[in-house]
Amino acid sequence: MNPEEWVEAYGDALYRYALSRHVDPMSAQDLVQETFLAALKNQDRFSGKSSPQTWLIGILRNKMLDRIRKEIRLQSSADMDQTLSVVENEIFDASGRWRTGPQAWETDPHVVLERKEFREVLAKCLGSLPVSLRTAFMLREMDGLDAQEICKQLDISATNLWVMLHRARLRLRNCLGVNWFERKGEA
Repeated sequence: MNPEEWVEAYGDALYRYALSRHVDPMSAQDLVQETFLAALKNQDRFSGKSSPQTWLIGILRNKMLDRIRKEIRLQSSADMDQTLSVVENEIFDASGRWRTGPQAWETDPHVVLERKEFREVLAKCLGSLPVSLRTAFMLREMDGLDAQEICKQLDISATNLWVMLHRARLRLRNCLGVNWFERKGEA
């Protein structure tokens, strides 16, 4: 397949991949365009050991990681600490105890995950996370990468990764609690 056919054959798949990890549709479009430009410039490096789509998704993933690394560097630790303080104050009291502890699920989490409405709320909650937290969480929990690989890809320390994952989980717990479990009575 020649490069002229890539956009038609793989454009939608690349856009969906980018959109699933980078909520902003305009950014997803930009990333896909950057991917095609990089692929065109480096088409001589495509060895044919994988499918063109796999190769293009690899380029897209690297473009996304480059953008996220830049955003992580630009985001000050003071901003991150302030965000964490707000979330922690909503969830924990001054002594560090839960204001309202997590409730036991009365339904099977796998059944809940299969519900379209829940997936939409989860996507909304993931989209509300700062891109650095969302990316760290998705690489770990959805892509199944180990900590060492995530740290390498995001160019962060292991300690920074664990802090980011902790913050992401706290914010997701809070968002899902408000937007799904309390609203739906599913807890």
